[in-house]
Amino acid sequence: MTLVEKEPTVAAATPSSTRTAFRTCPLCEAGCGLEITLNEEPHTDASDRSASGGSGRSCAGSKWRGRGAQWKVGRIRGDRDDVFSHGFICPKGSTLKQLHDDPDRVRTPLIKRGSEFHEATWPEAFAEIERRLLPILESHGRNSVGVYAGNPSAHSISGLLYLRSLIKAIGTHNMFSASTVDQRPKELASALMFGNPITIAVPDVDRTDFLFMLGANPYASNGSLATAPDWPGRIEAMRARGGRLVVVDPRRSRTAEEADEWIAIRPGTDPFLLAAMVRTLIDERLVDLGAVAPFVSGFDRLAPALVRYDADTAAGITGIDAETIRRLARELAASPTAAVYGRIGTTTAEFGTIASWLVDVLNIVTGNLDRPGGAMFATPATGGSNTRGAPRVGRGVKVGQRHSRIRGLAATFGEFPALCLAEEIEAPGAEQIRALVTVAGNPVLSVPNGTRLDAALHQLDFMVSVDIYINETTRHADVILPAPSVLQKAHYDLALLQLAIRNVANWSDAILPLADSQLDEWEVLARLALIARGFGAAADPAMVDDLTIRSLIDAAIADEHGVLFGRDADELLEALAPRTGPARIVDFMLRSGPYGDGLGARLAGRGTGPGVSGLSLDALLAAPHGVDLGPLEPRMPDGLRTPSGMIEIAPEPILADLPRMHAAMSREPSPYVLIGRRDLRSNNSWMHNIEVLVKGRRRCVLHIHPKDAADLGVSDGGDARVTSRVGSLTIPVEVTEWITRGVVSIPHGWGHDAELPGVQLGVAGRHAGVNSNLLADELLVDKLSGNAVLNGIPVTVAPA
Repeated sequence: MTLVEKEPTVAAATPSSTRTAFRTCPLCEAGCGLEITLNEEPHTDASDRSASGGSGRSCAGSKWRGRGAQWKVGRIRGDRDDVFSHGFICPKGSTLKQLHDDPDRVRTPLIKRGSEFHEATWPEAFAEIERRLLPILESHGRNSVGVYAGNPSAHSISGLLYLRSLIKAIGTHNMFSASTVDQRPKELASALMFGNPITIAVPDVDRTDFLFMLGANPYASNGSLATAPDWPGRIEAMRARGGRLVVVDPRRSRTAEEADEWIAIRPGTDPFLLAAMVRTLIDERLVDLGAVAPFVSGFDRLAPALVRYDADTAAGITGIDAETIRRLARELAASPTAAVYGRIGTTTAEFGTIASWLVDVLNIVTGNLDRPGGAMFATPATGGSNTRGAPRVGRGVKVGQRHSRIRGLAATFGEFPALCLAEEIEAPGAEQIRALVTVAGNPVLSVPNGTRLDAALHQLDFMVSVDIYINETTRHADVILPAPSVLQKAHYDLALLQLAIRNVANWSDAILPLADSQLDEWEVLARLALIARGFGAAADPAMVDDLTIRSLIDAAIADEHGVLFGRDADELLEALAPRTGPARIVDFMLRSGPYGDGLGARLAGRGTGPGVSGLSLDALLAAPHGVDLGPLEPRMPDGLRTPSGMIEIAPEPILADLPRMHAAMSREPSPYVLIGRRDLRSNNSWMHNIEVLVKGRRRCVLHIHPKDAADLGVSDGGDARVTSRVGSLTIPVEVTEWITRGVVSIPHGWGHDAELPGVQLGVAGRHAGVNSNLLADELLVDKLSGNAVLNGIPVTVAPA
């Protein structure tokens, strides 16, 4: 099949007036399949800034441009034939058209002259970056430039494949990302236990008998670090077959409302509950390590490490009575299968890494790790760090090899904590950040004490942002480089399918072409990398693309345990031709991955489904609804990459952090603490400029228990003033019994200030809400991982 002649993942409809395209939604971790109807429009200029696109060649091999028929997006609905989502879709997925058409979306490069942005050509923008950035690198060194990557980067092939080249080209240690205001504790705990940060055990929801969930609300968030469409349907199917759901949360969330049991807990105390449950199982001799028993190291250190955390002690800290704690432990042990799953409520807390560790300790000691119906590990089609190299044994991870300049917080996986960014800009001295590159991020809204960071960004000598909006962060940029809309980019969930609860693979071609005036996202990142390396503003981005694929090929042929060991690099490159860009890289990953044809070395892969005979990009293009590669299978011990080749159930860095948790036991709790929450129509801050997602009832409100409201004199529908150490804000009140006493809740991601100079978010400004991170304290941190504390923040509440 000649791929460049194939229309982009399109199913035939009526001959000329409409066509139907299929793609995976890239907006969150669920990975839902979409069916998109496109209607033919009269021809317009291909450089038109409207939503029109053109027919042309598939982007699965070359840049897709064209001036033929023009297409407008019509209906978007769930793809009923998608092998993973089966037609499920949430409200966000249907708004890709509105996102594409958004008049506030940046479509051409912008250069700031004085205090205002002016449209520029790509050569002008890159020349400005070269003129301003290189002197900073030359005068102040490579570490004088910082990089911040936002959450959407994890949903972008280009962001995942080419951002690393940019960071390497700059040569800076000052790398920051949204990971350290979200999931870094889970990544670190998993790396210490299993050898790799992406070796994260996910709940096998489709086969479990008992799902024990902490700090997660998949009815609103569609799941996280456990990729699966239609969590509500999967949970309901589990309950229909006799399974049980228990939700631990300070708030009776939408998921808790559907649970068999809601356990109200004081924010930030999840590790005390989990430790007490482990202690109960040890004390009552209910431990059963199951099939992974021969591969578990350090179990004898577990009981001494947790000796202080019995159920009676935990009861006084968590607000959960001791007998309930013991009962939950016994029920986990007695269930035929069970999975413990903790998410953002457990990770964005003071002891997030300890809580993340104890989640998997419970999975191990109940015999539920790496077994169907328990907590399992995906085998991604594109491979990963736990599918390459020697099975079982690897380098593992070391903590604390580098520390931040000002506060001395440890870097993890090459990144400093995002909450250090402001101080690293403010404080003079060697390696002070003087220039910043942001990619798809809005840290002013997402990082603790955003007011301080907002002021710090104003001090920079130079700032470049790769983004589609002028938001609260990018307003500080000197140059903004727009990425195409999601409908103009190919998509493959490289990161998220490594965390899927079922092994699947879906490739999506671009639905609409790039206009002649646009660059693809990977080209933008590659051009920035070439400027940083001194190749000049006009250098060909193909240089970076070729280096990227060549480095992957060289690593594969050097891997004596891999299918491509000893092969000729030029031969493999020829086999991938004529593709370029992300499509070539994904094709190589698929073909050299666990289900691939080994670029001729295997006759067939393990996959099932239409068009699969050794998985490749060709096979995925022939299967527009995706390829089902089957349920998760046990992967231990070959999936390990620890130095010992064992599951480290008691990693030394985590045990060394337990005294910090113990010291907190005697601390007087704050009368009121703040937690966040999520709404199904909200995806962090960047989807708030879509009218259909923010209209209707006001959702950015303070939740407070009726008795607390009465004690404090605040009323339902009135305004309250909430104050922390670092900030204060006024917010409307919603009184509800579905929250624990002493706890108040504000949703995260809001607070779009329409009065900030330069911000161009018309819809978001009209539905601004308040930014809860103005109350988040950058001095509160999970010290082991560097993750921000966004739950359990001490606050005072009073009538406004």
